Amino acid sequence: MSPPKLDSIDRRILSELQADGRITNVELSRRAKITAPPCLRRMRALEKAGYIKGYHADLDAKALGYEVQAFVFVGLASQKDGDLKAFEESIRRWPQVRECHMLSGEVDFLLKCVAEDLSAFQNFITHTLTAERNVASVKSSLVIHASKVEAGVPIEVSAE
Repeated sequence: MSPPKLDSIDRRILSELQADGRITNVELSRRAKITAPPCLRRMRALEKAGYIKGYHADLDAKALGYEVQAFVFVGLASQKDGDLKAFEESIRRWPQVRECHMLSGEVDFLLKCVAEDLSAFQNFITHTLTAERNVASVKSSLVIHASKVEAGVPIEVSAE
């Protein structure tokens, strides 16, 4: 069963929630140009249909003591289904790994990692990641600064 089509009001609700997940229903309904009760019903329907996966706060990593952010490219010795799943299970246990993406091409996984400092990052790479069974290669790139960080997806909203 395919998800229901989104109309312009649904798109505006999604756009506003993506920009500010803490927006009140009253303010959301004002921006969506509908009254509060149907706005809340639509928001709940969008959640139920799976368009909205959750809500979270955007935290300042540096303020919380995470000075290092890096992208790590991981190659596995084997890409058998069981080996891929075993690696994915491992990365779910590592708090330093904030995102994990399986890729096609030369590397198998791209990890977005954080660490308190370079020493902690090196310790994670040498004692945790490269020590993992089936890891054949690891290459990392430290983030110097982020020029753009935008959550979610672009949503076209009509100017109505």
